[in-house]
Amino acid sequence: MQSTAKQPQAVYTRQGSPWTGVWAVVTKEMADQLTSVRMRILEILIVLTAAGSVYAALRSLTQSSNQAPFLFLRLFTTAQSPLPSFAELLGFLIPLVAIALAFDAINGEFNQRTMSRLLAQPIYRDALLLGKFLAGLFTLALVSSAIWLLIFGLGILGLGVPPTAEEVGRLLVLLVATIFYGGVWLALALTFSVIFRQPATAALASIAVWLFFTIFWGVIAGILAQGLSPIHFGTTDELIRQASTEIALNRISPNRLYAESIFAILEPQVRSLGLVLPIQMEGAVANAPLPFSQSVLLMWPQLTGLIAGTILLFALAYVLFQRQEIRA
Repeated sequence: MQSTAKQPQAVYTRQGSPWTGVWAVVTKEMADQLTSVRMRILEILIVLTAAGSVYAALRSLTQSSNQAPFLFLRLFTTAQSPLPSFAELLGFLIPLVAIALAFDAINGEFNQRTMSRLLAQPIYRDALLLGKFLAGLFTLALVSSAIWLLIFGLGILGLGVPPTAEEVGRLLVLLVATIFYGGVWLALALTFSVIFRQPATAALASIAVWLFFTIFWGVIAGILAQGLSPIHFGTTDELIRQASTEIALNRISPNRLYAESIFAILEPQVRSLGLVLPIQMEGAVANAPLPFSQSVLLMWPQLTGLIAGTILLFALAYVLFQRQEIRA
């Protein structure tokens, strides 16, 4: 009689750390991104728009350079028609740069038939995905820092005065918020790059989500607030409840979180990012700027939301990528 005993199956176990090779992927991807034609076009676009916006702001600030406080902060918030302020331009351009860095990060390897070759090396999927994400985030941070230094140089040359320590601190916080704001869109584009095999589809899906939150979400939030917190008798409590609901729904959008962050950190006179009743302002000194630490505490929930959104979207891309079947 033949034995019916089942043979034990071999169990595959990882050898070594799953993050082996992360920095090799980071350096290779950053080199490709920084030397690509796509990135150079975006850099030229950002530099030209930044220079134009700051030049327009300098023209309006030079007349009051001796008496206006926080001059360097006003470089980022002063708008002169037809150009918007530089802070508004950042909210528009950073998502485009982030999406351009990651929409073909994974599906590009599939289309070039290099994914199986990459994973045949001593590099796990974990290291590959994390390396591509970190490369995009570091490239975005490098571009944002270069623009930040460019604005500082133009400000010193145009205004003739150096920034104060508080202004430098506030603008450093702005730089961190800008990087994580871009990180949200970078992680979103990376997720679509895992889901869709065609880079064009991933790019269109990422831009569609960005346009949805930029243009339509504010209108949808207002409609949802009317349904979730209806006004029956027109009392003050009902009005406050509906307005609070609309603000909370609007804060689902990364655009709104970033806008509130830069508003709190670049406008020291701002004391609240929500509803402010007249009774709550009793005893407050009019137009008195908040200390730097208080402004950071004011925008900390928004910054935390941007960081959390970046982590959650990357975690989603990680789970989806781990479940994909990759054939030679």
